[in-house]
Amino acid sequence: MDATRFYEMVETDLACDRARAEALTFVVFQELRDRLTVKESHDVAAQLPHELQRLWREGETPERPAHKVHAVEFISRVRRRAALPDDAEAARAARTVFRALRTLLGSPSGLAGEAWDVFSVLPKDMKHLWLASEPERA
Repeated sequence: MDATRFYEMVETDLACDRARAEALTFVVFQELRDRLTVKESHDVAAQLPHELQRLWREGETPERPAHKVHAVEFISRVRRRAALPDDAEAARAARTVFRALRTLLGSPSGLAGEAWDVFSVLPKDMKHLWLASEPERA
């Protein structure tokens, strides 16, 4: 999957334009990346097309610790950074980007390959976001 197809998935699921899809992808990528270890983050980035790698890696530092946040804080951070109206919209954006990322990583179920590696390090409440098959409609 290339970056264009990735963004089209996000656009379709969220009924938004390309600029909004890119902005939401950036925010969710950054928050997820910071939740992972640096090694796991690099493993994910290695499988992304160049355009998405840039979003994933922006601001990455080799010595940063993994931020062990749970779903409520993760969603709140996405809401604030993306200027979304409420946590429901932030959760919907996270589920949508996660779904596209799982597909890009070659595991739409989220339970194989690199997607499994991400899943395995998430707390239980984040696993539910990661595995959501469809974004809930507002």
